Amino acid sequence: MSRVAVVTGGTRGIGAAISEALHKAGYKVAATYHGNDKAAAEFTAKTGIETFKFDVSNYEACQEGVTKIQAALGPIEVLINNAGITRDAFLHKMTPQHWRDVMSTNLDSVFNMSRLVVEGMRERNFGRIVTISSINGLAGQIGQTNYATAKAGMIGFTKALALEVASKGVTVNIVAPGYIDTEMVRAVAPEVLDKIVAKIPVKRLGKAEEIARVVLFLAADENAFATGATFSVNGGQYMA
Repeated sequence: MSRVAVVTGGTRGIGAAISEALHKAGYKVAATYHGNDKAAAEFTAKTGIETFKFDVSNYEACQEGVTKIQAALGPIEVLINNAGITRDAFLHKMTPQHWRDVMSTNLDSVFNMSRLVVEGMRERNFGRIVTISSINGLAGQIGQTNYATAKAGMIGFTKALALEVASKGVTVNIVAPGYIDTEMVRAVAPEVLDKIVAKIPVKRLGKAEEIARVVLFLAADENAFATGATFSVNGGQYMA
């Protein structure tokens, strides 16, 4: 039986790599996106993975999106909370909108999507929820009080939910990537990127596929014991 997996922000970067890895492993994958219709269409044409457009920061939009996904593919058994944005600024220059945008998309979305699928997971005595946090949620980062807070909040959310559903066959875990070779990271000024890479013990950026491999393990039926955990994949840059 092919399990149904949803990947938020699943058509680009790390999300796309996760969607493809799950698809190749036999899951029925729904990749969500919000803004870029062209990229989503190209992704579906390339991979055959169905995409669903809705705003994961909005609870009502998530309700509609989840209903559509389940009507098309079946009950959601695996949820990968990957959607995220940045609105970087030093706190003394950060606007309330910068803060709210990041909190809504990065952290509120984790509540929205998890809340809408967890009841069904409990009833079926099976579920896998994996949330993509960040090295900066563990270590902090200058100019990212909003992003670091959201990513750290994911970890607390995951630990609490893992305790709530552990007896129901549902595991809840975090993957915290370091600096990964994606469009967002490549947009960083070359001189800044060089300094970042110099601080990574393996002396390179990570690959999106390396994050996807960890997610694939955590999503598997065989992962019935690892829960409430944070899996750091950062090339040794931050060890905790």
